[in-house]
Amino acid sequence: MSGLLINLIIQIVGGAVGGNVAGGAAKGIDLGTIGNTLAGAIGGGVGGQLLGTLIPLLANSASTLDIGAMIGQLAGGGVAGAVLTAIVGAIKNRAAA
Repeated sequence: MSGLLINLIIQIVGGAVGGNVAGGAAKGIDLGTIGNTLAGAIGGGVGGQLLGTLIPLLANSASTLDIGAMIGQLAGGGVAGAVLTAIVGAIKNRAAA
């Protein structure tokens, strides 16, 4: 399996977890479990890829088996997933009001 695919999987998983944490922490942005997971996974994948572009150390973490870089991928995906979930939740609640 290529390093890019492994990185993307790590980022998507981190984003899904981050989206659910964000939705659970702030009820005003909660999209439900499936919505939080989907928004977080998308945010984690896209945001993690952008982070990998900006920080070259994270770009090839799966091919080098560097646990620190993999944790960075997971954390970056989690934060990006939480941010996208918060943005989508805020827009959804604003539109509903």
